[in-house]
Amino acid sequence: MSAAPGDVHPPSRPESLAEWAKNLRRLDFEVATRAALATAVPLIVLVALGRIDWAACASFGAMTALYGRAEPYRTRVRTVGVAACGLLVSIALGVSMAAAGASLPVLAVGLLVVITAGMLLSAVFGLFPATAIFFVFAYTVCSQAPTPSSEVLPRMIVAVIATAFAFALTMSGWFIRKAAADAPAGLFKPLPRHPRVRVAAVRDGRVWLAIVQNLVGVLIAGGLAILVGIGHPYWAVVSVVAVMPPPGATHSTARAIHRIIGTALGVVVTGLLLLPGPSVAVLITIIAVGQFGAEILVSRHYGAALLFITPLALAVAHLASPVPVQTLLVDRVVETALGGGVAILIVLLTRWTMPLVAAGRRA
Repeated sequence: MSAAPGDVHPPSRPESLAEWAKNLRRLDFEVATRAALATAVPLIVLVALGRIDWAACASFGAMTALYGRAEPYRTRVRTVGVAACGLLVSIALGVSMAAAGASLPVLAVGLLVVITAGMLLSAVFGLFPATAIFFVFAYTVCSQAPTPSSEVLPRMIVAVIATAFAFALTMSGWFIRKAAADAPAGLFKPLPRHPRVRVAAVRDGRVWLAIVQNLVGVLIAGGLAILVGIGHPYWAVVSVVAVMPPPGATHSTARAIHRIIGTALGVVVTGLLLLPGPSVAVLITIIAVGQFGAEILVSRHYGAALLFITPLALAVAHLASPVPVQTLLVDRVVETALGGGVAILIVLLTRWTMPLVAAGRRA
């Protein structure tokens, strides 16, 4: 039976390919590639030097390349520079705590300082992500890695070099775009993000509400993890900061649920990769691929991105402070569920109380 003139036909193959190509261009391969290179190259150098125990400092310095996404280069140089300074201070504080053998209360105070300063820094300079997640991750892991006092300076030198390399990679697109000034339109992705410096953010009630939520959440989650006797309580802390919405964002529980489910599936992937006992070279490959995949997916679906983020995070932690893989995997699932659960409760409590507070003010 022939189709009537007004019938709708399925899209032809050329149209499907065009749509597929359009969707492919939406993926941020530029950001993902520089993030993977920024992480992999310093780690390869450390392997060649026989100092893979300094991997954490290099990896967190390399996270500088995660900032400046979709920003013009005049703005990006400021954004990435601020993020680099924040990461280096977080690493330095963590390394110093580890070398000094700081007590739990001192570590907790340092964590609260990092969260507060990191969120204010993000709010004032318009960093993306607009949370302290990478600063907290750097501080918590570095503060737990065994560090002789004689190695504080060399570890910080490694962190500075890795940060400088990541900064150079992040800005390298300026030279490429300048050299290809006559390239066809559409070759490069647009750079629509224009963050402004907003000093007034330090007086913004929404920013301080988010800070208080994070501080309360990490204290509760970290305390519970320690009471339960979990071996890596900082995962619960990092989970709280990762789940909490940034200042002014909608208080949704979807992100927490995505994180818990995505992490559980990511742990399965990590187990398949780490349980066979891979070499250091394979671990570095896992970290680089994880960084690439995470940057491709994180802005599209957070839960799917965790299939890459979890192997990346656990491989970095395993390089920094090797422990039995089974223990690492179990701790990751339990503490992510714990941190995510605490974050959900705080999000719901905020959602319930804020209308009451607003009504009280109007009254």
